[in-house]
Amino acid sequence: MFLSDVGTSAAAPQILLFLVSELGTPMSVAGLFYLTNLAAPIAGYFVGNYSDRVGERLDLFRLCAGAGFLGWAGVALSTSAWMPYLMSTLLLAFSRAASSQIFAAVHDDLHRNSAHGGEGVVAVVRMALTAGWVIGPVAGAWLAAETSSRTLFWGTAICFLVQIVPLGTRRAHSVSRKVATDLSSGMYDRRGWRAMLPLLVFTGLWVLVYAGEPIKYGFLPIYLDEQLKPDPVIRGAIIGIQPLVEFVLMPFCVMLSRRIGILWLMSIAAALGFAGNLCFATWHSTAGIFAGQILMGAVWGVFGALGIIVAQRLLPQAVATASAIYMSSSALSSALGGVTGGVGVALVGLPNVFLFPALFAALAAIGLGAMARSEIFIRIR
Repeated sequence: MFLSDVGTSAAAPQILLFLVSELGTPMSVAGLFYLTNLAAPIAGYFVGNYSDRVGERLDLFRLCAGAGFLGWAGVALSTSAWMPYLMSTLLLAFSRAASSQIFAAVHDDLHRNSAHGGEGVVAVVRMALTAGWVIGPVAGAWLAAETSSRTLFWGTAICFLVQIVPLGTRRAHSVSRKVATDLSSGMYDRRGWRAMLPLLVFTGLWVLVYAGEPIKYGFLPIYLDEQLKPDPVIRGAIIGIQPLVEFVLMPFCVMLSRRIGILWLMSIAAALGFAGNLCFATWHSTAGIFAGQILMGAVWGVFGALGIIVAQRLLPQAVATASAIYMSSSALSSALGGVTGGVGVALVGLPNVFLFPALFAALAAIGLGAMARSEIFIRIR
């Protein structure tokens, strides 16, 4: 997981620059590249559904990782603007399902061995993803500057390929194959969709919380550069504090969830997201931005450690499907945040655009609180 997200986070900030500077793509067209991410939830659902029907996780993980290698290699070899779009839609969409297969395999292994403290194991695996996002952007910017964007994309492709190595030839089968097969066979009728409804509700609330991230990454640097103008050291501290807080808090989130309830803790985290975006919108100083980043680090510490656990508990008969739906939904958040940010800046300008993700987070906090009180969700409290 660490290797996967080092590669992904290294390449993500560089792809638009590559499209514009090396392939001559107009900026208005280059921005549409992120819409190719909308293929990820579809690919993730079909991979997860197939995994639950056949009961095999790690072979599918290897295939998805291989798709990531081919996709990023294709981007590195691109000579026309349409090629990265095609690679992202057809191959990289499936590569995003690799992580969900790992989490499904971890769930099966813990369940098979009746392991206590499984939430802590999942949190440790999830911390590896966060660590990758801490290191990847810095490493990617350095590699692209010292060599080229194409070399960077080859490095990302290699990261996807070598993530297969630590697992070797290990195999892991689902422990609930018959139940999963029965659920999957009825997934397209009313019974199947009713079983998925709690997961879809939770995922929709997660989409609202995460929609603030593309707005923040797109417009917070502009706000800092054009209005607040902090020193480079302060700017670096502002950008780096969120993943640091997230990484430090993750191990403690599991213990907190056992004391106050997992959904209540996530509702509180969404409320912190509301407060953090209000800091960005109304506290017109670097101190306000710093405070907002610390609050957002707490948000992602909670959701990063616990989100996949809740998703799997909401669809225990088909944990690979649940993992894929939840983890690939960030593409929907990116689309929602991108559209909201563009329209919001045109309507209310900076920094008031951050009032929109504050509203999204408030709605998510209310929804998660309602879930915590509902009898339907009592098994995951």
